[in-house]
Amino acid sequence: MPKVLISDKMDPNAAAIFRERGVEVDEITGKTPDELKAIIGQYDGLAIRSSTKVTKDILDAATNLKVVGRAGIGVDNVDIPAASAKGVVVMNTPFGNSITTAEHAIALMFALARQLPEANAQTQQGLWPKNGFMGVEVTGKTLGLIGAGNIGSIVASRALGLKMKVVAFDPFLTPERAVEMGVEKADLDTLLAKADFITLHTPLTDQTRNILSRENLAKTKKGVRIINCARGGLIDEAALKDALDSGQVAGAALDVFETEPAKASPLFGTPNFICTPHLGASTNEAQVNVALQVAEQMADFLVSGGVTNALNMPSLSAEEAPKLKPYMALAEKLGSLVGQLGGDAITGVAVEVEGHAAELNPKPITAAVLAGLMRVYSDTVNMVNAPFLAKERGLDVREVRHDREGDYQTLLRVTITTANGDKSVAGTLFGHAQPRLVELFGIKVEADLDGTMLYIVNQDAPGFIGRLGSTLGEAQVNIGTFHLGRRNQGGEAVLLLSVDGTVTQQVLDAICKLTGVKTVKLLRFAA
Repeated sequence: MPKVLISDKMDPNAAAIFRERGVEVDEITGKTPDELKAIIGQYDGLAIRSSTKVTKDILDAATNLKVVGRAGIGVDNVDIPAASAKGVVVMNTPFGNSITTAEHAIALMFALARQLPEANAQTQQGLWPKNGFMGVEVTGKTLGLIGAGNIGSIVASRALGLKMKVVAFDPFLTPERAVEMGVEKADLDTLLAKADFITLHTPLTDQTRNILSRENLAKTKKGVRIINCARGGLIDEAALKDALDSGQVAGAALDVFETEPAKASPLFGTPNFICTPHLGASTNEAQVNVALQVAEQMADFLVSGGVTNALNMPSLSAEEAPKLKPYMALAEKLGSLVGQLGGDAITGVAVEVEGHAAELNPKPITAAVLAGLMRVYSDTVNMVNAPFLAKERGLDVREVRHDREGDYQTLLRVTITTANGDKSVAGTLFGHAQPRLVELFGIKVEADLDGTMLYIVNQDAPGFIGRLGSTLGEAQVNIGTFHLGRRNQGGEAVLLLSVDGTVTQQVLDAICKLTGVKTVKLLRFAA
């Protein structure tokens, strides 16, 4: 039975979901890093919020860990490259708090527009400052949306309902999606020049860090109001302070800071500045939603192999997993075969699917190919870290989907690019379940790929098979299955033999000495 540790305070229903799905769960919160290291080795899954730091040290101690689930969207507290290298799936729950975060951004926009915090504070002091505050309407104003993903699109919808105009900057926003959302797609400079309010809804990356830099703040429409409920570090906070003091920015509301907890900031005490302590996801509904969602996702993965909202692995729903399982087994075997035969100078991999395979999610199939291929280099490779290792080695990975009908109901072809040219293998599924090789380096050959096998390239000639059988028999090596293919009569032939017992280097040398033999290689496949 899989075992999960919940190491941060979470809604108790999350533990109940794990148990209902057949997963053992311990709720142990408040552990120091050293205390966590001491116990993490016994768990298959780790469910966290923002307190637990999943560092390389923790991951190195987590010898059985398969998945880390973050109840929430931010994964700054997880070393994703280290997790990928260890073959650990990292999941988050990007949609569980989307509405809550979007509503907080809208709330801060209204608070800025009507100066609500300052008005409240002075009123409660008995000052009654009725003439001291002159707000602005949001109706008819232009909202500049930096980031038009899930949360950004919800903010856009709410803003349009308030009769605002919305201009969006997002490199991945297509013109068609912009029309569907009812927003104007624009470049960043255009947005800065047009927007009366700017709200940020983008992750923190090297490209987005300080996207509202001193230079870009100077490009904004004078009197703009800025809201950030996304990530600290998107705004140059010192430059924002200066822009507020000069009046270039009429008001700013931050729910996130570059350094958190924000015990001190140049912005604190600045007129027309509002801040909240990272409350974007802080509603009862959101806290329950993300806890339940992460439990469901992790249980699906540990019990049935479903992968949802993973940051370092292709998504694979619990419904897809059983259907894709035989295709992934075929993909891994083909990847293993071409990896063992292709040599060390592989520079690229192409994965082609046709027939039934072309109707499926290609990402898990490609990951399985890479897992089989990269296992030649490491015995700890799996579908999670194989793409990471391939990228680390600079492999060019391509996916090709064909609509054409071929000789088989489903066909998967793996082609590697090497210094000596391309090498291609292809396979299918017999009975929609059994992986079968059907082509090897351009030669038609049908073979199962299991256990220990001998790969032999020889000149097609009478008597060769008898001599090979005698050589193996004398060495007490039993032939399990025998598969033969050739280009043409008398030309190059390929033999794939599954064998029982140990094949020593002495046996391989003896086969190499047989007349007509060009290549001999010992192959090993997972059952």
